[in-house]
Order: sequence, then structure tokens, then C-alpha cells
Amino acid sequence: MKEKVVVKTEFSDLKLLNRGKVRDIYDLGDMLLMISTDRISAFDVILPDGIPCKGRVLTSLSKFWFSCFTDITQHHLISTEVKDFPSECRKYADILTGRSMLVKKTKPLPVECIVRGYISGSGWKDYQKSGAVCGISLPRDMKESDCFAEPLFTPSTKAEVGAHDENVSFEYICDTVGKETSEKLKELSIMIYEKARHIAETRGIIIADTKMEFGIADGEIILIDELLTPDSSRFWPKESYEPGRPQMSFDKQFVRDYLNSLDWDHSPPAPSLPEEIIAKTTERYIEAYRRITGKDSFS
Repeated sequence: MKEKVVVKTEFSDLKLLNRGKVRDIYDLGDMLLMISTDRISAFDVILPDGIPCKGRVLTSLSKFWFSCFTDITQHHLISTEVKDFPSECRKYADILTGRSMLVKKTKPLPVECIVRGYISGSGWKDYQKSGAVCGISLPRDMKESDCFAEPLFTPSTKAEVGAHDENVSFEYICDTVGKETSEKLKELSIMIYEKARHIAETRGIIIADTKMEFGIADGEIILIDELLTPDSSRFWPKESYEPGRPQMSFDKQFVRDYLNSLDWDHSPPAPSLPEEIIAKTTERYIEAYRRITGKDSFS
């Protein structure tokens, strides 16, 4: 059976709270219904084509990772099983199954918590120009894809759809959410990244960098949104890793590379993707899921 592609949900009897780059979020009172669609964005622009299985990969991987860090911090996930959802949601089971999360409502912190373990992407471009990544000075002899001696915490603003996230200093975050909260976000982010990196490397994947989000619930900082997915992370196959060049990846870098080969200025509207690029992107997302979880089916 051909995989159903979901690029947008329209549940007229539910209250739509937000439609982001990938997720449609509905307000259920003291809970939220988060739906990972098959939309894909690049350079903060939503592309016109959906990627089959993408939403299910994001949901299943997030579920897997949330369960790995309860010794570090709690998370917002209540259930991914439609049978556990409020009755008004269950009639949409054909769309929700495998791609939705019932989560606690929190007060989201306006920070993208980015941790970099390797120098790549915008960090590599930044380093080539300034010898630093997000204002953090680095040794002068680093090569592309080199591993940092210690992971870097490089926060950014959390932009609205259609806007670009902006890298900011740690001091900026302190001014925004307070010094104590900022220090806790940095500590939690690095602890989660280091544990995730160890888990992934035992399964043949290098997590070059990742971004995570946190919110406040009952006075505590907890993980929210998605976690350690191909949308929010750079995943590299360990067996082919070699510093000094770009790496093959299991994330949407494949789509970014294709778009960079076009005469497109990264402004809306985005160009359509060829079927071959769509199919290969699906393969990469599924392979990341299989390697990390050891499963062939979504759960």
C-alpha cells in the first residue's frame, strides 16, 4: 500500500493553536495535540512537497529519545497512542496514528538550545570567516567535520514561521530568560547531547549537532517539541566519517544540498522537489530511525 502523505490537517471541531514548519498543534485545554506532518522545510522555508513517512519517523524517534533521558529531565509526552487521546480526537485516527503526540501544555522558553559536537554547516562557514563559531573562539587548525574538544552550546532565537532563527550569545539568553534558567538550559542540553551521542555511536551514527526546546511545567524545566530527529539534528554514518570534507547524512542536509545546486535565493516560494530527491530523503529518514531504534516498524 502506498504511504499516505499528510502535509496539512484540517480538524474543524478542534482548536488549531499553531501551524509551524512541520507540526500542526491543537489546543485541548490542559493538553496539546501535536501532529508531525510530512512537510519539510529548508532555510526556514516550507517546501511544497511532502516526504512520505517523515512525520511518523519524527514522532517515533522523539518517543524513543524522550524515554532515554528521564534520569536527566522530564518531558511533555503523555502518549502517542490514539486510544489514549480525548474522544474528540479519535475519529481522526487514520491521520493521527503514528504521527501524533498528546503532550502536557507548558510555557515554552523562547530559546533554541543548540549543541554542536562537530564543526559543520553554518558553524563551519562561520569558522572560516572568523575563526569562531557563534562567537566562541576555536583552534586555528580545525578541518571541516572535526570533533570539538568539548560540545559547544550555541543558542539561537526561536523564530516564527517564515523568519530565520538567529544565533545569539549566552549573555543574550541570560537577559531573555534569566541567568539561572540559562545555565540550567545549557547544562541540560549538553548532558542530553552527550548521552545521546554515546547511544547513537553504538548504533553506527554520529550526532554532529542537534537543537532542542524546553518549557516550564509545574515550575520545572522539561523537554518539549521534538527531540533528536533528522529535522533537528545532523546524523552522519559512523563508518564513512572522515574529517576534512562534508559528510553523507541521514537528515535533511540532502535536501539542502539539492536546493543549493539550484538558482534559488532561499526566499519563498520554494521550488518543488524531484521524485528522486523525495524518495531518497524518505530512505534517509527511515534509515536513521532503523539504526537508532533497531526497529523496522514505527511505534
